[in-house]
Amino acid sequence: MINRDKGKAPSQRQLKVGELIRHALAEILSRGEVLDQVLARHSLTVAEVRMSPDLKLATAYVMPLGGGEADEVVAHLEQHKRFLRGELARRVSLKFMPEIRFKVDTSFEASARIDELLASPEVSRDLDD
Repeated sequence: MINRDKGKAPSQRQLKVGELIRHALAEILSRGEVLDQVLARHSLTVAEVRMSPDLKLATAYVMPLGGGEADEVVAHLEQHKRFLRGELARRVSLKFMPEIRFKVDTSFEASARIDELLASPEVSRDLDD
C-alpha cells in the first residue's frame, strides 16, 4: 500500500482536532487529575499534538519543565493513556476519540541548536557582510 500523505502538510481538520486535544490534555495535566507520583512532581508542557490523516491516532509531544526525567514522564503518561483518553472523550466532542501516544518534545533542543549555530563566529561573520 502506498502512503500518499507522506510529505503533505496536515489538513485544517487535523490541525483543529490536534489543538482541541492539546488544550484539553494540558488542562487535565495542569490540574493534576492523573494520580501519579512522577507526574505530580513535574509541570508538563504539551507543545503539540499531531493527528494522523484519518484522525485515529494522536501523538502528543510533551516536556517536563526544565527537561529533567523526560523519558520517565513519557513512560508514566503511556501507563495512564487509557484514563487520559477517557477524560479527553468527555471534554472534546468528536465522533471517535483517537488513540493517544506520547513522545518527548525535542523542539526546544533543536531551537537551542539553531540559536547556537547562528551565534557562532563563522555565521555571524557571514551575516554581517
